[in-house]
Amino acid sequence: MTVTQRANTELVAVAWLQGAEGMEPGQVATTLPADVSTWAANGFVQVCPAVGGSPQLHYALREPVVQVDFYAVNPSSGKPPWGKAASLAELVVAATYDEARMQRTLTLLAGYPQARVLTAHFLTEPRRMPSDDSSYARYGADLQLHWISL
Repeated sequence: MTVTQRANTELVAVAWLQGAEGMEPGQVATTLPADVSTWAANGFVQVCPAVGGSPQLHYALREPVVQVDFYAVNPSSGKPPWGKAASLAELVVAATYDEARMQRTLTLLAGYPQARVLTAHFLTEPRRMPSDDSSYARYGADLQLHWISL
């Protein structure tokens, strides 16, 4: 039996966020890179597992809510760069209002079908997440995507 690869919420969220205007290549993933030097200049966006939402009952529209974390770090200082993390979060907030880029076809990983995000909006304001032992600045917010597999 051959398993057919299917689009999933994490793949779709990463691809949609990576396509936001102003995002650099490789700046979005589900895992924060261990090598800080690879993301210190621009910050990093981490897609966390779905925290809510539900698929439609009668047609293939998915409506998950994912937590999105926005990281910034200053390797030469122990002081978290809160402004950089907040600006990264606001870049993505602005992307949810960018109608011209909203319903674009997303190319996922090799072997997976394409997908399309119909709408995206935040259910919570980006919030500061203090008390990080590594001196990272981190903001988090809950993003709802409405997407279909193509």
